[in-house]
Amino acid sequence: MRLSVETTARVELVDLTDRISGEISPDETGVCTVFLQHTSAGLLIQENESRLKGDLVGLLESLVPTGGGYGHDELDNNADSHLRAALLDSSLSIPVVDGKLQLGTWQSVFLVELDGPRTRSVLVTVT
Repeated sequence: MRLSVETTARVELVDLTDRISGEISPDETGVCTVFLQHTSAGLLIQENESRLKGDLVGLLESLVPTGGGYGHDELDNNADSHLRAALLDSSLSIPVVDGKLQLGTWQSVFLVELDGPRTRSVLVTVT
């Protein structure tokens, strides 16, 4: 299954949990693999709380500042996006039991946009 995700900001966290859950059949048990087909975005499991999401964006921006004199910026001026994505995951594995993601109480699955706005493709499989 492929999810198409529209992002609206240069850097943002988009909660995919409900969309992923909606792709899983009620009788499925196994492992849900979520794979992001991009190099300037990432995946993250974290709590969906607005201040924490702001803190996460701030952390990424402080670790990899925009305009940091990166070589890749000479090509297309988005080296910070690629470097921030290198700190995140491009795939996640989540157990599924009886059609339900086995996430903890406060866990949500996020696409972390780092070079938006863009349309992103996320593959979701259960095996």
